[in-house]
Amino acid sequence: MSLAKCACIDTLYTELPWLERFQAAKNDGFEAVEFWDWRIRNLEETREAAQKAGIVISGFNGDADYSLIDPTHKTAYLDYLRQSIEAAKKVGAVSVTIHSNALGEGGVVVNHYENLSHTVKLCSMYDTLLECAAIAEEEEINLNLEALNITTDHVGNFLTTTQMGAEICRLIGSPRLKILYDVYHMQLNEGSLCDNISRYYDQFGHIHIADAPGRHEPGTGEIQYKKVIRHLEDCGYTGRIGYELFPANGTQDAVKAIMENV
Repeated sequence: MSLAKCACIDTLYTELPWLERFQAAKNDGFEAVEFWDWRIRNLEETREAAQKAGIVISGFNGDADYSLIDPTHKTAYLDYLRQSIEAAKKVGAVSVTIHSNALGEGGVVVNHYENLSHTVKLCSMYDTLLECAAIAEEEEINLNLEALNITTDHVGNFLTTTQMGAEICRLIGSPRLKILYDVYHMQLNEGSLCDNISRYYDQFGHIHIADAPGRHEPGTGEIQYKKVIRHLEDCGYTGRIGYELFPANGTQDAVKAIMENV
């Protein structure tokens, strides 16, 4: 079995104008694309470009300036999530990615919430996710909760482990709420990639791939991606593999490495 490949077109194909990236990704063998911030894109033109290329829009980020772990953000978080879901429907996206903390320019964690206890953060996240799941079921769209690394890219983020994200999703028990397992982030935070895949793959809604260190294409770092992909398949994962990585030497070299390594 070959898992469907999804290109993040905020990191790949950046040599091209936005609307040309969809056809380029399709031509290179990707089944879907994803991106980060829907607010800066013309949604009608984006939908038309994807339809013309015959490529799926897998999803984009859906929480922007608000944090799941801040109890004072709950109402605003849910209101903005509804806007993101509406945007997803406009472009035909099937999912929205969410995070524990608001992320600013370059993915910087806006607020580390050092004034809040672990208990308050965890309970707030669980409480708001319950309502997020209800909205997702009502709107028939998938939500993917992503843990991020705190060693390199997202210092201060609360959700850092596969276990926490997967166990919260299991407790909530919604088919519309899963985790986004980012192999790069989790290699930096916790390692034990195949062991954690075995334990929690049933809660994976989407996968992100980049090598570590560096966040470049497979083959540039320490992760044995052929083994990781085969293990995902062996465990029964059938979703997409999203390539959210920064090319070491241009998109075409990165795409070649993606196709050769996995």
